[in-house]
Amino acid sequence: MAIEFTKYHGLGNDFILIDNRSSSLPVLTPEQAIKLCDRHFGIGADGVIFALPGENGTDYTMRIFNSDGSEPEMCGNGIRCLAGFLADLEGESRNKDLYRIHTLAGVITPQLMPDGQVKVDMGLPRLLAREIPTTLGDADAKVINQPLEVAGQTWEVTCVSMGNPHCITFVEDVAAIPLATIGPQFEHHPAFPQRTNTEFIQVVRRDYLKMRVWERGAGITLACGTGACASLVAGVLTEGCDRTATVELPGGPLEIEWSEVDQRVYMTGPAERVFTGKA
Repeated sequence: MAIEFTKYHGLGNDFILIDNRSSSLPVLTPEQAIKLCDRHFGIGADGVIFALPGENGTDYTMRIFNSDGSEPEMCGNGIRCLAGFLADLEGESRNKDLYRIHTLAGVITPQLMPDGQVKVDMGLPRLLAREIPTTLGDADAKVINQPLEVAGQTWEVTCVSMGNPHCITFVEDVAAIPLATIGPQFEHHPAFPQRTNTEFIQVVRRDYLKMRVWERGAGITLACGTGACASLVAGVLTEGCDRTATVELPGGPLEIEWSEVDQRVYMTGPAERVFTGKA
């Protein structure tokens, strides 16, 4: 069966977008998604995103398979790409700039901005160990600057869930981190029963962070939206950064705000169409 697709990227975090509005189940299996994501024998992507019919009053539903076939709860760069894709699908019939998207992490609302950027209400960060989940510390306590042994070294980590688990550690120089070596050891550490995304953060200024990421199920990526959000939250919790900051990723910058008013996290960044095709 031929599948029409559009490829998008958010700061180099790239996805295959599929119009799945005619069915409530993804039209591809995880195994098929793995083949499409292969950068030598397939289209090449960090994941496949399906635009499905909405649930419980939402406009649409988002499902995503990572390049290893696993299914994350949410993807920040991915949902910006989905918003752009939905606008393309709707074309001249589009009558709104804000979508309510059902995800496994809850309802997320991306908004298309006049300058072409996409602003996403990422919701409330989840801070208790049982919510992340992690076995570091008490289940009903926050995990802030907890020691974690990885690769023969003790790291101080802060854990945050943005609907998916994140382990954040602050370092002097993100460029010096051997990400390909230690990233998998963080991801599969027994302290994280559902595995974890891992962010290494260098605080350049209180309003400017540099980040490198190892994504659960995808490995090294050029950007991670939920990771950027989680990292700013961790920076505030550890008193290292302001509640609004630019997070510079290898693929480019995201603007992140953890609002003092409603305690929700807002992410603003690009979503760019690359090409369309049939596979």
